[in-house]
Amino acid sequence: MSAKAPITQDVMTIPRKLPEGPINLVGLTRAQMREVLIENGTPEKQAKMRVGQIWQWIYQWGVRDFAEMTNLAKTYRADLAEKFVIEIPEVVSRQVSEDGTRKYLVRIAGGHEVEVVYIPEEGRGTLCVSSQVGCTLTCSFCHTGTQKLVRNLTSAEIVGQIMMARDDLEEWPVPGEPKDETRLLSNIVLMGMGEPLYNFDNVRDAMKIAMDPEGISLSRRRITLSTSGVVPEIARTAEEIGCLLAISFHATTDETRDVLVPINKRWKIKELLQALADYPRASNSERITFEYVMLEGVNDTKEDAHRLIELIKEYNIPAKINLIPFNEWPGAPYKRSSGNRIHAFADIIYKAGYASPIRTPRGEDIMAACGQLKSATERARKSRKQIEAEAGL
Repeated sequence: MSAKAPITQDVMTIPRKLPEGPINLVGLTRAQMREVLIENGTPEKQAKMRVGQIWQWIYQWGVRDFAEMTNLAKTYRADLAEKFVIEIPEVVSRQVSEDGTRKYLVRIAGGHEVEVVYIPEEGRGTLCVSSQVGCTLTCSFCHTGTQKLVRNLTSAEIVGQIMMARDDLEEWPVPGEPKDETRLLSNIVLMGMGEPLYNFDNVRDAMKIAMDPEGISLSRRRITLSTSGVVPEIARTAEEIGCLLAISFHATTDETRDVLVPINKRWKIKELLQALADYPRASNSERITFEYVMLEGVNDTKEDAHRLIELIKEYNIPAKINLIPFNEWPGAPYKRSSGNRIHAFADIIYKAGYASPIRTPRGEDIMAACGQLKSATERARKSRKQIEAEAGL
């Protein structure tokens, strides 16, 4: 594959003007919430306690109305209601797949829209969260990647997706009632629209809120961040978020990966693998997941499977390889590998001593499967020839 890769947009952050008016408390860290409460009249000596109380109402009980925060004085509640709001993204549409997968189109500030997917499975429920409107990257097999980046999501818009899903699942506990330990939403994967490590600070703050034990209280080991390989930010992910890590790998040579995952033109495979080998949390109990989409005639040969094993072993990375049957979308320039080819690939990996689960496609009937997300209002209708030309195929 000697074709040129599309140019990777080098965008770390996109400035945006915050809306005027009352301050949204959603998405603020505890320190930030304390600061804005003090700036708006809360006595400094009371601020830490007030943050704790408000925090629990918002993130433990899912309350959006200050009037319902009954352990606060009525006058204080009225004062809060004048100066602050508790707002999350608005659900524009909700589709439910035959397999129970739910896809939400949600509207955020500025009228932009992103997609969020909830995947129910036996014993767990996973929410696939977006971190950008559109995507910084231009991975040629990914439908989301054909939509240009509009802007980064704020921490409020990221954690708000989790809160929105809990609303829909009716999963907020009720104060005073027995606690139900069953979690309908038990896992978060940052695998929706966008490259999370090009929006690091907002992703970190949102995940810290989600992990806070006095709120949504998700374990860090229930959160997986997926990156295409923004090498300088990988170590920070372990140090400042502490979640599990997944890599959109998809190829075993730089030549192929340059086309499939154009960020590889900046950080080559060996540089990426060294960063993974150095990942502070990598261990046998917290393996790095290698995501590998199976594309017919592109990256699915036995030689590719053996090369993948050799690379992981060379760098001694605790790993599992998640094989993803390609989810086709209108105009896609690739085809899914055959079942026989995928199973043969998986068998080579398994015999080498690595877990090689084959992901069951979910929500394909509502375009909610991996690589298919793309907000409806920003969708560019492109022909196969246009997409192939842009992908350099």
